[in-house]
Formats: sequence, C-alpha cells, structure tokens
Amino acid sequence: MTGRRVVITGIGAFTPVGKTAPDFWNGLISGKSGVRTIEHFDTSDLPTKFAGQIENYDSNDYFDRKEARRLDPVTQYAMISSGEAIEDSGIDLEKVNKDRVAVIIGTGIGGMQTFYEQSVVLHESGARRVNPFFIPMLIPDMPAGQVSIKYGFRGPNFCAVSACATGSHNIGLAYDSIRYGQSDMALCGGTESPVWRIGVAGFSSMRALSRRNEEPEKASRPFDKDRDGFVLGEGSAMFFLESLESALDRGARIYGEIVGYGFSADAHHITAPDPDGNGVLLALNNALDMAEISPEDVDHINMHGTSTPLGDIAETNSIKKVFGDYAYNINLNSTKSMTGHMLGAAGAAESIATLLAIYHSMVPPTINQDNPDPECDLNYTPNEPVERDIKYALNNAFGFGGHNTTLVFKKFEK
Repeated sequence: MTGRRVVITGIGAFTPVGKTAPDFWNGLISGKSGVRTIEHFDTSDLPTKFAGQIENYDSNDYFDRKEARRLDPVTQYAMISSGEAIEDSGIDLEKVNKDRVAVIIGTGIGGMQTFYEQSVVLHESGARRVNPFFIPMLIPDMPAGQVSIKYGFRGPNFCAVSACATGSHNIGLAYDSIRYGQSDMALCGGTESPVWRIGVAGFSSMRALSRRNEEPEKASRPFDKDRDGFVLGEGSAMFFLESLESALDRGARIYGEIVGYGFSADAHHITAPDPDGNGVLLALNNALDMAEISPEDVDHINMHGTSTPLGDIAETNSIKKVFGDYAYNINLNSTKSMTGHMLGAAGAAESIATLLAIYHSMVPPTINQDNPDPECDLNYTPNEPVERDIKYALNNAFGFGGHNTTLVFKKFEK
C-alpha cells in the first residue's frame, strides 16, 4: 500500500437505533430494533406500513425554524451527524487549515420530501407557488455543500451517488483524498431520508419491501428462511478522517484505520444481484489486494445483508468463494436487522458498526435469525453479540445499478 496512512478520529450517527454514535452502538449491542409502524403519514393504501425511523425527530431540536424550512431532512440529518463527528474528533477548528479539509458526503436519492411536496404544490397551485429553495433543497450534493459552508471547509467538496453503496463510496473517496495528499482531513459518509409516502409507495411497487405489518420489529431478518424483503430505513452517519501524522501530532484518540477498498460493478441488472456474484467477488478481492492481506487475516464482515430472498444467498455464496472453508471462522453480521436499510447512509452507518466492533472487540448480532436458511449456513452472529479480538474487518455495501463496495478497516497499531 502506498501513500499516507488514514485513521478515523471522529464518528457521528443519527439512526433508527440511536441518535448519537454511542447510542447507536449500544442499540446494536443490545439487539434493539429501530423498526416501527409509520405514524407521520397515511399508510392505509400501502402494502407496507412500517420502516426503520428516527425516533421522535423534531427539527426544532437542532435548527431554528427559518433554517429548518430551507433544509430537506436529508441535509438536516447530515448536518447533525457531521457536527457530532467533528466534536467527537476533538479537533480545534480555530487551529485547522480549512483549505485542507475535505467534505465528501453522499445520498442515494436526495431531497425526497422536498421533491414530493413541491410537485404537489406545482400541480395544485401553479408554478408561481413553487418554493425558491426547491432546487437547493433537492439536489444530492447539498448535504456536502451545507456542511462545508457551515464549518468553512474549503478542501475537496462533492458527493458520489451510487444508490445503497453511496456511503461506502464516499468514505473510500475521502480516504484517497487524504492518502494521496489532496487533503489532510475529511468529513465523509452518507445520509438518507426516504421514509415518506412516495418513498414507501415506490419501493412497495417494486415488491422489494417486507410486508410483516403485524410484527414490524421482526420484519428485517437477514439470512432467515422466513425473510420476505427489506425494511426501509433513514438516517445519517459520518466519519472524521485524518492522516496518521495529523492525528498523532495533536494527540487524537484513534478508533482505527482504513487500509483499503474494492469498488466494482455487476454489469448485470438494474436491481437484481448477479447470481454468480462476479462483481461482489471483484470488490472483495480488490479490497484484500489493496489492504495487502489474505482472506485468513479477516475476523469480521459486516455484510450488506438486506433480508431479501435472492440478495442474502448471493452475498453468502460470494463470501464462500473468496474465503473458502475459512468463511466459517469469520463472525459475519447484518446490522440492517436492527436499523432497516438506510440506503445511501447504510454503508456509512455499517462502517461505523464495523469500526466499533474492532475498537470494542465485540461483534453486534444479526437479530431475528430464528429459522436459519439452509442456503445461508455461515456464522452470522445470530441474536446475541459475541466478544472477539478483531484485527481486520470488512464492510460490504451494494447498490441498485450493480454498484459494489468493500471497505477494509484495521485495528490501530502505531
């Protein structure tokens, strides 16, 4: 591996199982489900009536009314978790060269609420009534833009959009920005706010969502024989990255290190995974090669694990092809069993879970694994957390369009 070493010194999470990174971690370890019945809009004509939701969210707790009206929730969530990551890093913003701080934050969909509401306004009241902030609230790059403006960070500032692989792609690109000297620090991750009537209707029409309305907290059940689709989730997750030299110079607490990634494409179908797993195999192998490690070095993998009939089997088979018999020695999991699928924020939230598994020597469980699928026969850390010393861990994230990512995290050693 060439270039500078890149470490994580701050994290922020705003998720269905916790509104801060510590609460998120405690929720995961306790096996908490953040999936509940939707109450903020009418679901009477929708086949799915639940989602992984931010509990009791009120924008007035975080923003003044004028500011909140000009920020779609997707940007609000990003700003909340970004602020936490910056504070958690212990960085003194008065002493930072802000020309050297990147902000690379993505969203898979963008301002869904704004798009829906202003489309209704246009239809019902005409063009003159459309909000002048409609476009700035809608576009996917605005979470990165707003965070950059708030803190005055003038380094590389953009977003990558790759559906449910978005958060991981943005972390990988931020890693490269520091590794190759474009920046010294970076705020990066993903954000998503899809739990609106049009979002649930859209995914429902694809027959992608679980319909376990009687037991929503048990609906997300990756690798379980009774899984019937994924659960929509929302939230945001951010990393504060910096060069190892920067972190050591200021005596920062270091959670862990990023040592590689693999990006690839299925080149197969707009939504269905490649049944042969060729793209996933490429991402996994590229990640191991960049990190300069062998499959037997890996202790833990936080899988994409969406709770879909085809996806869970395809990912499991890919793991077996890359790791062989050693795959049975790895503690795998899917934290989507608790958060639901946070789409563009999923890879970032699950990367935090992966990082903290290394940091705390503890693998969060895959909950709701009550009736194991015989085609998914690996160790998914069912229902209870497991203590394990972890040196290397991977996070997988895949997106509609055939986008595949694998990030490699390592326990920090000077």
